[in-house]
Amino acid sequence: MSSVTSLLLPLATTAAEEEGGSNFLVPNATFLIELLAFGIILAILGKFVIPPINRAMTARQDAIRKQFNDLESAKSDAEKAEHEFKAQIADARHEAARIREEAREQGAAIVAEMREQAQAEASRIVEHAQAQIAAERQQAVATLRAEVGSLATTLAGRIVGESLEDDDRSNRVVDRFLADLETLETSQTAGQSGAQ
Repeated sequence: MSSVTSLLLPLATTAAEEEGGSNFLVPNATFLIELLAFGIILAILGKFVIPPINRAMTARQDAIRKQFNDLESAKSDAEKAEHEFKAQIADARHEAARIREEAREQGAAIVAEMREQAQAEASRIVEHAQAQIAAERQQAVATLRAEVGSLATTLAGRIVGESLEDDDRSNRVVDRFLADLETLETSQTAGQSGAQ
């Protein structure tokens, strides 16, 4: 631009000197040259400078619009992902609560089953112990009968002064003695329960 002005300026000064001065109201050659240079500069700017600037500005505006659109879509995607995450957390909490409840129910069922097994085992042990006690009692009664019978026979023989070696007789005496003993024991326990 300055090169065009520097080329045209000497021409304008020589034309002004030839005419004999410059008249402000009437355009002279300098004014016309400056007007011509301004038009050329405007044409050059309009043809070569302004279109690339406009293209760059349009491209920049398009890029900004695209970034805004991308930002909006990213924001909506983030909100969607957040909602999905919250839904998954809620589902996981419900699932954990369900699993805890199932575990609690299974634990209660196991405890009840173990309690039943323990009660059954305890009942079996008690029945076995009662059967064993009954058997031992029968054995003790049989042993006691034999020993008491022999002692009673010997003692009665000494008191009476004759031998009571007859087995049938001694067995009857022993049985009667033990029956009397059981009757006495039964009446004493009935008397104690009535007194309480």
